[in-house]
Amino acid sequence: MIPFNKPLLTGQEDVYIREAIESGRFAGDGPLTGRCSRWLEDTLGCDRALLTTSCTHALEMAAMLLDITEGDEIIVPSFTFVSTTNAFVLRGAKMVFVDIRPDTLNMNEQLIEKAITNKTKAIVPVHYAGVSCEMDTIMKLANQYNLVVIEDAAHALMSRYRDKYLGTIGHLGCFSFHESKNYQCGEGGALIINDKRFIERAEVIREKGTNRTQYLQGEIDKYTWVDIGSSYLLSELNAAFLFPQLLLSDHINADRTRSWQIYYDALEELAVDGKLMLPGTPRGTKHNGHIFYVKVSNQVVRNELMTYLKHNGVFTASHYIPLHSSDMGKRYGFFHGEDIHTTSESEKILRLPMFYGLDQGDIYYTVSLIKQYFKVPGEA
Repeated sequence: MIPFNKPLLTGQEDVYIREAIESGRFAGDGPLTGRCSRWLEDTLGCDRALLTTSCTHALEMAAMLLDITEGDEIIVPSFTFVSTTNAFVLRGAKMVFVDIRPDTLNMNEQLIEKAITNKTKAIVPVHYAGVSCEMDTIMKLANQYNLVVIEDAAHALMSRYRDKYLGTIGHLGCFSFHESKNYQCGEGGALIINDKRFIERAEVIREKGTNRTQYLQGEIDKYTWVDIGSSYLLSELNAAFLFPQLLLSDHINADRTRSWQIYYDALEELAVDGKLMLPGTPRGTKHNGHIFYVKVSNQVVRNELMTYLKHNGVFTASHYIPLHSSDMGKRYGFFHGEDIHTTSESEKILRLPMFYGLDQGDIYYTVSLIKQYFKVPGEA
């Protein structure tokens, strides 16, 4: 059986967990948390990287930093995970969903401006499958209308847009270290701060609304409650698990992008023949091999192909049901303009097995099954 995903293990996690145990530091912001944060800051070139308990919590912190309140509007794609919207709905915001591009399944940057009103506070681009949104256009609009850009880069650590790492282009960026991601510690995330005005308050919010960080740095002799906040610090044990994976990021990234390219090359013939569609990677983008998917003609074909692959030992998955079609999406948001691609594209997508160390033979076996399903001449 070929699984859909295998959580990454480098074989060095226990070494750093033992180091944490021997240090006697288990709560957040210990030495290994600091090493992870510095790695992110040095590698990505961001002003500050704060480890959090999840990408969801990083997004919640971003909403607090923006002082989102009742009636504010946030522009997002509907084709995304619910955390992208929950973070802002919790603060009272209304979600304004815009259509996606069929080539990348990312927010269509050409539709954003018409969705902006005097209530708009932020744009939240989601870099689906680690492929960048069109960030130059998005940042230009944000500057023009005095909006904040929060990159939902849950899929996108080590991906780039015009030589900039995703998560470092907007004012804020949010990463995930969930076990399904390229780098994982079970549950975890990071808030990336690219605008220095947010750093001090972000540290307060992350420390339950106290100025404890200043106290630990010796800047004040006691700490107290100074703002809203919550408990968003990643455990030192989780940071210890994550750190060796970050150290091997180039190797891991190369392995995943190699598997992605093998899939693409092996399936290109089917795409040329119109049997399926392959992921788009626009000029100027460099993905991290987080997801490899194909798109077929409709939901019926997608479900049949998924069943066929499962019966032959290959586990696959569809993906998001568009948020605007859910009961909560209708309650807390609305779709701006026409849903031309969001729903139809979501019904076509089939994600294939993709993880670090995926055997090349398993990729070719999966491809051969897909070709058999489409009855390509000459395939066994």
